[in-house]
Amino acid sequence: MNPKVDTFLKKAKKWQAEMTQLRAILLDCPFTEEIKWGKPCYTFQEGNVVILVGFKEHCALIFCKGALLKDPKGLLIKAGENTQAARQLRLKSVAEITKHASTLKAYFKEAIAVEKSGLEVKYKKITEFKRPDELEKKFKDSPALKEAFASLTPGRQRAYIMHFSAAKQSETRIARIEKCAPQILKGKGLNDDYKTLKK
Repeated sequence: MNPKVDTFLKKAKKWQAEMTQLRAILLDCPFTEEIKWGKPCYTFQEGNVVILVGFKEHCALIFCKGALLKDPKGLLIKAGENTQAARQLRLKSVAEITKHASTLKAYFKEAIAVEKSGLEVKYKKITEFKRPDELEKKFKDSPALKEAFASLTPGRQRAYIMHFSAAKQSETRIARIEKCAPQILKGKGLNDDYKTLKK
């Protein structure tokens, strides 16, 4: 047990009982308990396996390589269209966690086996991500921006594409592109400068 997780749970305003119960089940497995990204993270042989997170409508176990799990009960959820590796298992009550305790242990066991095996998720290439039309238009208007974007690492390109595409309205996508253009021209990623992060 990591005392930092004790502190995290004491401060939790929502899902405290549920996360405490999930923690007990997780600690019954051969995980190392840590805090990463401000959340309880359960690792095996230094590989991130499961993250415990509280959301507005539910608490969730995020399986870092969930895409590789068999999911026989159909409990794992792909959080977003662009999510590739992680899968969420969402829970809303102590009773639900109690009901699924043996299933959760089986999922944890399989996730550890995946980590032991060295299996990796096959990520889509950057060319397989659809760029929003607004970005393509901006590239036509500004060849320098297109060239700067092409010179970014695939991870940085992907972060920008996902950030722009996440906006539902065209005008919001355009505003995001305009806001991030100076950053791209400097060869920096979306998260390299806090000022460019989405509102």
